[in-house]
Amino acid sequence: MKIVTYNVNGLRQRISQFGSLQNLLDSFNAEIICFQETKLRRQELKSDLVMADGYESFFSCTRTSNKGRTGYSGVATFCRVKSAFSSDEVALPVAAAEGFTGVLETSGSKIVEGLEDFAKDELRKVDSEGRCVITDHGHFVLFNIYGPRADSDDTDRIQFKLQFFKILQKRWEFLLSQGRRIFVVGDLNIAPAAIDRCDAGPDFEKNEFRRWFRSILAESGGSFFDVFRSKHPERRGAYTCWPSNTGAEQFNYGTRIDHILCAGPCLHQKHDPQGHDLVTCHIKECDILIEYKRWKPGNTPRWKGGMNIKLEGSDHAPVYASLVEIPEIAQHSTPSLASRYLPMIRGLQQTLVSMLMKREVAKQTESCEISDSFLAQTTSTENCSESAERSLNNDVDSGILQEDYCSSSNQDSEGVFVKKIGNGKEIANGAACHTGTLGSSKHISSVPGDRAKKKARKSQRGQLSLRSFFQKSPNASHDVNNSTTDISLNQEDVPESHHHSNKIPLSDCDSTGCKPHELNSSVCSQGQDERDGNCSLDKEKNDNALLEWRRIQQLMENSIPLCKGHKEPCVARVVKKPGPTFGRRFYVCARAEGPASNPEANCGYFKWASSKSKQK
Repeated sequence: MKIVTYNVNGLRQRISQFGSLQNLLDSFNAEIICFQETKLRRQELKSDLVMADGYESFFSCTRTSNKGRTGYSGVATFCRVKSAFSSDEVALPVAAAEGFTGVLETSGSKIVEGLEDFAKDELRKVDSEGRCVITDHGHFVLFNIYGPRADSDDTDRIQFKLQFFKILQKRWEFLLSQGRRIFVVGDLNIAPAAIDRCDAGPDFEKNEFRRWFRSILAESGGSFFDVFRSKHPERRGAYTCWPSNTGAEQFNYGTRIDHILCAGPCLHQKHDPQGHDLVTCHIKECDILIEYKRWKPGNTPRWKGGMNIKLEGSDHAPVYASLVEIPEIAQHSTPSLASRYLPMIRGLQQTLVSMLMKREVAKQTESCEISDSFLAQTTSTENCSESAERSLNNDVDSGILQEDYCSSSNQDSEGVFVKKIGNGKEIANGAACHTGTLGSSKHISSVPGDRAKKKARKSQRGQLSLRSFFQKSPNASHDVNNSTTDISLNQEDVPESHHHSNKIPLSDCDSTGCKPHELNSSVCSQGQDERDGNCSLDKEKNDNALLEWRRIQQLMENSIPLCKGHKEPCVARVVKKPGPTFGRRFYVCARAEGPASNPEANCGYFKWASSKSKQK
C-alpha cells in the first residue's frame, strides 16, 4: 500500500487546479492520502470537498478564531477502499479520532490514557486548531499532523509549538508502550538537520525544535525512523517546501519540513526478534513527488518576462512511502468520524412518523382563520399556536418526534420571521416551531401574548414601492383604521419620525390636475438631460485621470533602480511585518532566490524607496 502526505495550501485551490476532488485523489494512486492546511471551516465541508467515489475521508477543522485563525490550518485523511461498510482492507480504518488528546467533542470529551498529567484546558488548546486526525488501521496507528509555525520573535507561538509537540510525544510514548506501531505523516514545520535546509547557518542545528526532533529519532536513541533519510541518507537538495514570494522553486532553494516517520515493532518480530525493523522489512520506498512542484521546466524566468505567470499548485511537494507485506485485517466498517456521516453531507433523514406529524400540525394551523383586524388576527394566531403546541407537547411526551420541524400559519413570499424563546422554542410568523428528539420528555413553554402580537404586527409590514410615494391611496383617512393586511403605506405602520422625510405634497398635484404618469414623464425628461451632462463630465474626468495615471507610471518606471549584480530593473515591495518600518517601500533584485554560488540567482540587492509610505 502507498501513503502520501501533502500540504495542499488550501484544498479548494487544489481541487480547482485538478478539476475535481476525484481527479486530485486519483492522481496519487495511493491507498491513504493525508492533506494538511486544508483551510476549511467545519460549516464549509460540502460533498464536493469531502466525498469522492471509492474514498472515505476524515477531517479536522480549526475551532478557534484567535489571531484570525478561523479557516486556518486543518487536516484531512482520505482512504481508498472498495467497500465502506464491510471490508478487510487495511486502508479502511477500524477507528478514527479528531485531535490527539481526546477532549474534542467528536472524541467523547474524555482525556486519553497517558495524558492525565495535563489540564483539560491545556489539552483543548493544542487540539483546537485542527492540526491532527488519527486513524487506526489495525496493524498501525496513523497520525496526520500539521505542526504549528512559530517565528523567532513570537514568544506565544513558540510556547504553543513546544507544548503541542510535548503532549503529542506523550501520546506516542503511551501507544508504543502498548506495543502499537505508529506512522506520523505531515508538515511538521521542522527541518531536522542542516542537510535539509538550503541556507543553514552554523547555529542552525541549535534550534530547540530541531533538537527535539532529533531526540526522538533512532540514531539519537529515540523510537522513530525518519523514513526518507533512512532510504536516502546522503541526498542533498531534497526539499519539500519553497518560499512562495521569491520564486525559489526555480533554483530548488527550499527546505524539507514534510515528513513520514514510523516507530514500533516489525510484523516479523513475533517469530524472529533479531535483525528486523519496520523500515527495513515493510517500507519499500520513500521519496518526494517533485512533479507536483509549481515551477516546471520551460517556464519563463521572472526576469525575462515571467513575472506575471501564475504558478499553479501548493508551495509544498508531496512525500510518499510504499509499504509491503501488510496483511489484511478482520472485517469492519467505516468509523463514525467519517465525513459521510456529517449532518451537512448525510442530511437529516425524515421518518414516516415525523412526516405525518408535520401534516397534522399543518392542518391545525390552517384551521385558524386570519381576521381583518389586527387584534382579531393576533388572537387567532395565539389560539392557533396554543392548539399546535398542545398537539406537539403530547407528541414530545410520547417520544415519537425524531427531528426538528416547524409549522407556520402565515408563510408567504415575504419570508418567515423566526425567533427562539424559552427552552429551545421557536416562533415563526405566529406559528409554533418545536424541536424534539427521540425519547425526549421535555415540555415546551407557552408563548407570551405580547411577543406573538409583535410578530403578527411585523408580518403585516410589506416593502414600499416607489409608486406608493407618488400615488395617493383612495380614502386614506378611513383606511388607516380599517385595513390591516394592505401592503400600501399606512400611518399606523410607519414610525412618526418618518412622516416628514417621506411625505409627498399630493395636494399640489390634485389642484393642478397632474397624474402620476405625467409626473413620472417630467422627472424622466429632466433626468435624461442631467445624465447627458453628467456623462460628458465623467468622460472628461476619466480621460484626465488616465493621463495622470500614465504620467505617474512613467515616473515610477524611471525611478526604479537597477540591481548591482545583473543591472536589471528591481521590483518594488512593501514591508508587511508590524514594526517601525511597516508600510515602507523598498526595491530588491527581480530574480528568483537561489544559492549565492549561482550567478543566475538573486544577487541580494536591496534599497529603500526614497519616501516612506503612509502607515496604516
